[in-house]
Amino acid sequence: MPSTVIHSYQYDPAACRLDIRFVSGETYSYFDVPQRIVAGLARAISKGRYFQSHIRDRFAYRRDRTGQARAAS
Repeated sequence: MPSTVIHSYQYDPAACRLDIRFVSGETYSYFDVPQRIVAGLARAISKGRYFQSHIRDRFAYRRDRTGQARAAS
């Protein structure tokens, strides 16, 4: 089901980094995200609600001002 909040997301299991691109075009990288959280996001009927409840304000993050996800420095 398409999300009205999240355009796409990508997970790097080696780095435990979740990159989320929002429909606004902004991209954020979230760090130290367990794979179980990402699996929950994949299963969620409402990706936006899941994000609000399980990801936002729970993990360190960085906004990518170029609009593209970047590896952690």
